[in-house]
Amino acid sequence: MEILLVDDHSLFRNGLKMLLHTLPGYEVTGEAANGRAFLDLIAKHDYDIIFLDIEMPDINGIEAAKRAIEIKPDLRIITLSMYGDEEYYDQMIDAGAKGFLLKNTNLQEVKTAIDTVMTGGNYFSQELMQNLLRNYRSIREVKDQEAELSDREIEILLLICSGLSNQEIGERLFISKRTVEKHRANILCKTCCKNTAGLVMYAIKNQLITM
Repeated sequence: MEILLVDDHSLFRNGLKMLLHTLPGYEVTGEAANGRAFLDLIAKHDYDIIFLDIEMPDINGIEAAKRAIEIKPDLRIITLSMYGDEEYYDQMIDAGAKGFLLKNTNLQEVKTAIDTVMTGGNYFSQELMQNLLRNYRSIREVKDQEAELSDREIEILLLICSGLSNQEIGERLFISKRTVEKHRANILCKTCCKNTAGLVMYAIKNQLITM
């Protein structure tokens, strides 16, 4: 599995690279210190996973992710985050990020994030989720937003957040996959979300899931 590390701190890149090389089948085959170098690399080579820092010189992670997804829509980007970056999470999700990891995470969680994203899922650091919940507990417009979703839609939203596919949700609720797809489309429309990662963030902000 080929991995690209994008971070402006060489010490952090070197440390993460050393850790990843201890895992069988994982190899860091590319590095970039800024968004512009990152875009140059993906134009020339295909990577399985990209770890992308948010705050970088030249072109930041948000803008770099947007441009990269325009070039290659199927990119699997995992955002590398520091505490205090919460204001950027929505923007990274809109840009197309598939996962979020805090930079102080352990190797096992890094591996879990990679494996989850590689199989089509989205991964959010548990510690990061708890941090987000604390930050959004004071939001009071939640009740109005929740009212927009029916009980069935909330039920399906929670199953989506659990990582189940449309087929698995249909089997769980005894409805067809097509019906689930219709509900999913309605939920995306009502919540103004673009993808599964956005739905997870919506559920967290609106306290529909707890950590």
